[in-house]
Amino acid sequence: MAGAGAHCDLEPAPASDAAPDRTESSRIVLLGNPNTGKTTIFNRLCGTRAKTSNFPGTTTSARTGRAIVGSDTPADILDLPGLYQLNLDVPEAKIARDVLGGVSGAAPHAVLLVVDACNLTRNLMLAGELLAYSTPVVVALNMVDLAQRRGLSLDPAKLSTHLGCPVIPVIARRGQGLDVIRTALGRAVAHSRALDVVQRRAAVDVRPTTIADLELWADRVVEDSVGGTRAVGSGADTLTERFDKTFTHPVIGIVVFLGVMVGLFWTLFAIATVPMNLIEATFASLGDLAGRLLPAGLIHDLVAEGIIGGIAGTVVFLPQICLLFFLISLLEDTGYLARAAFVMDRLLCRFGLPGHAFVPLLTSHACALPGIMSTRLIPDRRDRFATILIAPFMSCSARMPVYVLLTALLFAKSPWLAGIAFACCYLLGAVVALLSALLFRRTLLRGRARPMILELPSYKTPSLRNALIAAKDQGWSFLKTAGTAIMAICVVMWWLNTFPRVSPPPEAVALRSRAAATADSGESAALERQAKALSDRASQAGSFAGRLGRTLEPAFAPLGYDWQLTVGVLTSFLAREVFVSTMSVLIGSPSDNVAEEGVRARIRSARRDDGTLVFTPATATSLLIFFALAMQCLPTLTVTRRETGSVKWAALQLGYMSLVAYTCAFLAYQGLKLAGVS
Repeated sequence: MAGAGAHCDLEPAPASDAAPDRTESSRIVLLGNPNTGKTTIFNRLCGTRAKTSNFPGTTTSARTGRAIVGSDTPADILDLPGLYQLNLDVPEAKIARDVLGGVSGAAPHAVLLVVDACNLTRNLMLAGELLAYSTPVVVALNMVDLAQRRGLSLDPAKLSTHLGCPVIPVIARRGQGLDVIRTALGRAVAHSRALDVVQRRAAVDVRPTTIADLELWADRVVEDSVGGTRAVGSGADTLTERFDKTFTHPVIGIVVFLGVMVGLFWTLFAIATVPMNLIEATFASLGDLAGRLLPAGLIHDLVAEGIIGGIAGTVVFLPQICLLFFLISLLEDTGYLARAAFVMDRLLCRFGLPGHAFVPLLTSHACALPGIMSTRLIPDRRDRFATILIAPFMSCSARMPVYVLLTALLFAKSPWLAGIAFACCYLLGAVVALLSALLFRRTLLRGRARPMILELPSYKTPSLRNALIAAKDQGWSFLKTAGTAIMAICVVMWWLNTFPRVSPPPEAVALRSRAAATADSGESAALERQAKALSDRASQAGSFAGRLGRTLEPAFAPLGYDWQLTVGVLTSFLAREVFVSTMSVLIGSPSDNVAEEGVRARIRSARRDDGTLVFTPATATSLLIFFALAMQCLPTLTVTRRETGSVKWAALQLGYMSLVAYTCAFLAYQGLKLAGVS
């Protein structure tokens, strides 16, 4: 392996008869083990000029971005998924081999390999494989500050001699060393672009290496290039070991995990209130402006209630979604989430799930679609199908607006209790998912689960830059994904709630006659309000939405839902997040002004036909449980059918989750009523 780096000599290549292809965009591949800081370096190089996509035929995603390398050379940077070895039989390794070999598009002009200075021996195993590809390599030696604090002395020059390519110390989270990385990448790209097409193709011929050779080579390189290894047993590492013993303890670790989650959700309520109120005030002003500028009629009602009122009901929760992913990114950067995964792995195995299921289930907390698709990484078919069936129980971001609304209704004056209730929704979904997995593995999908090998990364200070980018990306994704659906459903719901037109009832006509005849302005206004309320109620009752809701209301009455909530639940089967918008459209009447009060306040004060509150404590609790457990996402069912290859598994998923949600919501509502909670 000592001579494997000869290809990294970045002297200009000799001139060839064939002219180099100058129209081809420069392409740089970013590789490294998991938890080495690849994402941080990618964000530093590309900033916000990045996008995420899946490779054709797989669900493994990678980020691509544009960066300037050298003096002024633009280059496309492809951030591949983290992997430990290129020769493994896993999707990440196959994709990396295809990219490096020019199978997936043009062969890269250069490779930026990120290695962890604290775990050089393991990281150099991947470096040894990569050096066999004869593609210019630049090595970013990341986390050198952590290595120095552990008593390690690194010699980048010796490492560079052994590897035969530039080795540049960096502290990615601070941006130190990135300018040197850009310069080195510019030289590597210039060297690669000077090669003709024949030479470029020859450069991707791989010389075989064996794992035993790589291990011996990596050990020799570290022994010669790293000093002070005796200091690893110092007090800093003793403290790290104490943290690990606490965070990975089978009992204490779970308690810590639950405490972290409760604190995280409390923060969502305590901090996001100010921007949420600002968004509500903004939409209220827009509604007031629309009411003043537009003449009375259908267009006025559509804009004020159907569009502005409906969209406001969902966009108001954007600050909490962004804050959630910001905090999760910080936790991931510290290294804590890997410890939580270790604890949860032991728990999953007891319920018949493989250790590999942790990543799909964790991913499903953002969205069940990528969670289900990432189960392709699970080798056993029964393990995979069990994970697919329970993945939608994990509370995704689409449920978040509903959770926020209902927990705020239940605990309007107590952020701590609201945070605990919010965390309990996530916990409920996870518990039911585990119990369901146990049921499936003992009936339809019998068999034992496979264990998972997990590496615990070093503890480090989180990157605020990475967290902000993650929050921005997830917030924008929420707006793009939910925005179009919300707009369409809001318009449809407004139409269903407005037509057909219904004449005012005789009682309302009589009240208006009395109001016109009385000379007392106060009494006249009161009579007009009563007449308006009767007219609005009759209009809703006679509308298409009212007829549909009242037809199906008996099926949901045992859960505490009136016809309005019935319509809201039914529309949410298209997309969960539209529930709030649907309720906003149904509750606000065409003649109401959106500016009169905030969306949440109007929903909180909504009334049933008999004058009682729609959202009582028992009803709100029932709704929380129903939304935490029900399958209310048609795209998820489509992906389940595609991934399992049969519609019967998608039908089983829909039927089973709907039955569980209905049963648990029924027990909660009826139990609270028996306990005297209305």
